[in-house]
Amino acid sequence: MQPVPKDMSKALEIEFGLCDDEFDVVDSDLPIAYNELRHREKIEGSKKVTQSWRMKERMKTVSVALVLCLNVGVDPPDVVKTTPCARLECWIDPLAQSPQKALEAIGANLQKQYERWQPRARYKQTLDPTVEEVKKLCTSLRRNAKEERVLFHYNGHGVPKPTVNGEIWVFNKSYTQYIPLSIYDLQTWMGSPSIYVYDCSHAGVIVDLFRQFSLQRESESEAVNGKSVTSNTSSTVKHCIQLAACGANELLPMNSELPADLFTSCLTTPIKIALKWYVLQNTSKLVPGLTQDLVDKVPGMLNDRRTMLGELNWIFTAITDTIAWNTLPRDLFQRLFRQDLLVASLFRNFLLAERIMRSYNCTPISGPTLPRTYQHPMWQAWDLALDLCLRQLPKLLEDESAVFQHSPFFTEQLTAFDVWLKYGAESRAPPEQLPIVLQVLLSQVHRLRALELLGRFLDLGPWAVSLALSVGIFPYVLKLLQSNARELRPLLVFIWAKILSVDSSCQADLVKDNGHKYFLSVLADPYMPAKQKTMAAFVLAMMVNEYRQGQEAALQGSVVAICLEQLTDSSPLLRHWLALCLAKVWTNFDSARWCGVRDTAHEKLYKLLTDPEPEVRAAAVYALGTFISNVSEKSDHATSIDLGVGMQLVHVAQDGSPLVRKELVVAFGGLVSHFETQFAVAATQLIEDEKLRERTPAILTGEAPGGWNLVAPGSPASATSVAPRPPATPGSAFAASMESLELPSSSSSRIPRAMSSNAISNMSLKNNVYTNVWKSLLQLAVDPETQVSDMARCLVNLVKSKVTTNSKPRYMPNTTNSSHSAPSSPSNKYISVGTPPQLSSVFEESTDQKRESPSRSSIVLNPQSSYTYSAQFSRSRKMYDKGPNMIEDKDDDKDIKGQAQNISTEFFEWSCKHFVQPIMRLSDEEDSESNSYLQRNFRFDRNTQVKEEAREEQVKAGFNRLDNEIFVNRNVGVPSVIKFHPYESELAVADKDGVAFWDWEQGPKLGYLSNGNPRHTRITSLEYINAHDNTLLMCGSDDGCVKIWRDYNSESDIELVTAFQAVSEMLPLNRGSGLVSYWEQHTGMLLTSGDVRFIRIWDSQKEFKVQDIPTGADSCVTCMASDMSGRSLLIAGCGDGTVRLFDRRLAPTECRVMTLREHTRWVVKVHLQKGTEGKIVTASNSGDLRFWDPRFTESVRCMNLQSSFTSVDIHPRADVLACGSMNQYIGVYNQSGDTLSTIKYHDGFIGQRIGAITSLAFHPYRVKLAAGSSDSYISVYCTSLRRS
Repeated sequence: MQPVPKDMSKALEIEFGLCDDEFDVVDSDLPIAYNELRHREKIEGSKKVTQSWRMKERMKTVSVALVLCLNVGVDPPDVVKTTPCARLECWIDPLAQSPQKALEAIGANLQKQYERWQPRARYKQTLDPTVEEVKKLCTSLRRNAKEERVLFHYNGHGVPKPTVNGEIWVFNKSYTQYIPLSIYDLQTWMGSPSIYVYDCSHAGVIVDLFRQFSLQRESESEAVNGKSVTSNTSSTVKHCIQLAACGANELLPMNSELPADLFTSCLTTPIKIALKWYVLQNTSKLVPGLTQDLVDKVPGMLNDRRTMLGELNWIFTAITDTIAWNTLPRDLFQRLFRQDLLVASLFRNFLLAERIMRSYNCTPISGPTLPRTYQHPMWQAWDLALDLCLRQLPKLLEDESAVFQHSPFFTEQLTAFDVWLKYGAESRAPPEQLPIVLQVLLSQVHRLRALELLGRFLDLGPWAVSLALSVGIFPYVLKLLQSNARELRPLLVFIWAKILSVDSSCQADLVKDNGHKYFLSVLADPYMPAKQKTMAAFVLAMMVNEYRQGQEAALQGSVVAICLEQLTDSSPLLRHWLALCLAKVWTNFDSARWCGVRDTAHEKLYKLLTDPEPEVRAAAVYALGTFISNVSEKSDHATSIDLGVGMQLVHVAQDGSPLVRKELVVAFGGLVSHFETQFAVAATQLIEDEKLRERTPAILTGEAPGGWNLVAPGSPASATSVAPRPPATPGSAFAASMESLELPSSSSSRIPRAMSSNAISNMSLKNNVYTNVWKSLLQLAVDPETQVSDMARCLVNLVKSKVTTNSKPRYMPNTTNSSHSAPSSPSNKYISVGTPPQLSSVFEESTDQKRESPSRSSIVLNPQSSYTYSAQFSRSRKMYDKGPNMIEDKDDDKDIKGQAQNISTEFFEWSCKHFVQPIMRLSDEEDSESNSYLQRNFRFDRNTQVKEEAREEQVKAGFNRLDNEIFVNRNVGVPSVIKFHPYESELAVADKDGVAFWDWEQGPKLGYLSNGNPRHTRITSLEYINAHDNTLLMCGSDDGCVKIWRDYNSESDIELVTAFQAVSEMLPLNRGSGLVSYWEQHTGMLLTSGDVRFIRIWDSQKEFKVQDIPTGADSCVTCMASDMSGRSLLIAGCGDGTVRLFDRRLAPTECRVMTLREHTRWVVKVHLQKGTEGKIVTASNSGDLRFWDPRFTESVRCMNLQSSFTSVDIHPRADVLACGSMNQYIGVYNQSGDTLSTIKYHDGFIGQRIGAITSLAFHPYRVKLAAGSSDSYISVYCTSLRRS
């Protein structure tokens, strides 16, 4: 084969309009349709995880018993003390003053040390007590404390060690004897909850025996009171906490450089003892000249973080909290460090005691037992902080003007947290700095950065929110809502949105602390960005969700007015959440509803019913649904408002998004539940009207050239020249049980209605709200989306049960056709108004519950045609069929009513998932390291390669044979539509009920998609959507329905992305084209037409009808094409042979700019050549092919190729076209009229004759031709290896 010269190829491109204007469009710039979250995931809420961070019962230590057994000046007999020995008790030398004064001073000092941690507790001292004094003290404190915690502090430095029998020692009244005090008795006096601190040698003995006594007490209680008490007893023992200074066989340290009550010092004065111990370590040599006396002079106060002492205390709290959170189990951490302030302080200090006392061979013991923490890496950070602070101490003491340099500890920890956030994930260990972030929130210096990092952490997912709540972040962020700092607003709003998205129980805390006012002010702030306003609206919506106190608080804060003012904001997400917030405010709350009525909230929400974003439209329907679904009694004014809202919602029934239609059904459910009787009357009246219409059937006077039926004037259907229904058949009489119910047409203006004798209002039934809502419900009951139809059926069945309440169906033997029953009672009504064919079999209660459509009878138009076309649609709808014997079941009615009342969706919960999931993180499509991104780049590279490879084929196609059969196979059914995938070796072949997928290069069948068509309907259009990326398949059937599928050739993962009624006024014709579609990937527009008088344009991004263009023809539209470059010219071929040109930029009544009338029969193909000089190419089934200049009404060239066509296709980028005939051959031509090939036989030694051609399709890029024939065979042809 000789290569084609470049100048010749260029000339061919220019002459035949083969310039590829799409070649310059980068795939990444093409819009991706039907790829939003609503299409990719189920509309359901996130899985809620029970939150354990909130303590079921917060406790407080209200009473403290300080029991000191020192007996100053007298050492106990079983302890031999060293010389020198540790003497300080509560930092007081007992030998420096008289024993009694020393004892009192030590007691007073100990009380002050405890008051540092719990100033409001009730303190009682008993110094060197007797058993009776201890008993009296403990019982008194327990009685006053009631259910709160009591602390028992025991200092046994002046008495013998505890006994192995579980006894500690006190004195007799004369201090001549040591008297044992049993721990068992002490348990009895102290009760529960309580905490015990034992500062004595061998303290571990007490801890072990305490547990044994607890078990003994449980068994005794069980024996005496029965098993029912056991759980109570065990639960009380669980609340007893113990802290012991050393193990069972250990003595307290006697180092004279340490205080005698080292354990108590660690628990009550941690910073002071930490500084003392630091000086005693070798690390203190890093700070020259540091002495014990010097560290006693550390300036500042513990509660002033700006001073050295206050900062050290702050750092110490952060470090011990961090160690505990990273080592303890979460539930134990919550119990010990978040339930009781005093207990939390003691356990934080206990971690220091473990570190210090272990260096002196003492092992402090706790009950419950804690993991070892004395070697935790965070202690090194504490040592560093001490180094940096104490290094400044000599200078600060010498020079009063010296400025204290604050520690970089918190800055460094925030940096470490920032590093973790860059690489952190749920699978990794949680960041150990999280408790430190909590402490940093207390500082204005670090607060902004801490909140930013906290927000980034919470954005990682629900697990991160749960961790932050478990560490105790909630009270801090709740307190910060009182701040007026504007720079904190965006961060706090984001953090609260994250918290409430995971744990909605925080709504009560918000209302209790008036936190909602903060978010109302953010929402009302005109200078606040829409993103922050959206989160504020979400927080408010969560606050009022099913919480009456929240609704009342929000209503007092004028939330309704604030939301309504901003409904026209440019941010779709803000409009979405404003509508949902309003919905939640007035759900079952009359005061808020009437506030909305006064502010005309419902009228302002009407504007959102036509919003470009489906989620916003769904939110508006949701809000209006809750607006009319209040359970309170209805006044006349309230009823009129509800009906007005219902009338507005009727227009939403044609929405292209199932998300919106599902909310519409729920909203209608509110109306039906309130007005069951009125809806029953409306349904009954429609039946009466239809009976009247059946008595005076329309008279057919003729048929228009395009197949429309003409109706005689004066007949009931004379409002139009098109009969909206076929004549009634003799066998379709009214059923006694209202067996058949006809669905109303959405264009009800064509159908005059008789006035009802018991009219519900002064309006005619034509405009009656109940009638229109009822029609919409019937239409929704046959919606192509299963969830929509199922919910609507429940409501229709509810009305059905109401209609049949006063008239029980009776069994009547069939005297005519088995599909019809004779009339039985005048009270049983039958509806049969003009309906679109897509509203099929609403109430046919089959076992499989699948949507079915009325039967069509088929006729053959002429002997030469093997096509069968629909002659008519049967108008019977089996609404009330209860079976042959027509038995009514009361239980069924109850079930129906229960199902109708339980109609709901998870739209609100699904909307909340936006805030549950990461918001700041890049999407997979934007993340250059994600698999999705890499796969997409691969597909784009593949697409480019396919286009490049196809270019040479395209140039050579005009003078090469196209008859080399490279694929042939037998399909499941007769192919009606064939479509090549542009970039993969996939061929989609549609038969009546489904689509088969074939690999035309390798040969195997890839899969089969059952489209779920209603009975007696067929697939008439196929489109590949997003073929350049993740491909979707659109199937259009002749009832006007469109279904879009994902993973369509996978049997297990197939998924219906969306379904809607693209054209709802399909008219029954003797010969129809069904649904005709044309997909524009560049604009995301779907053009639909067919057996209708208009072309409807859908915007896939908005999922909304954007334009209806009247065709002005008395015939169906058979094919369409559009100008992809200018995006304004639209061409439609019609069944009467006309070709009509439309300019989509003009008004509907003016947009038809030209009508081409040279064809005399059915137009089978219209094609617009590429390029600015591209011609219009049209073909009719009479065998003529015409070329048109869009500027003139006369064709510039005509080619008479065959006697008749059944199918024609023109390659969009190559000089080749193919015509299929009923005479079992395919003619392949170039656009000059030269015959390139004539295909009559399949390839092979004895190739059989091909069948009558039913469909042809060229590959969008490659020169490949697919053909389907009436014998169900499909073939693919390519150019021959030899020149023509």
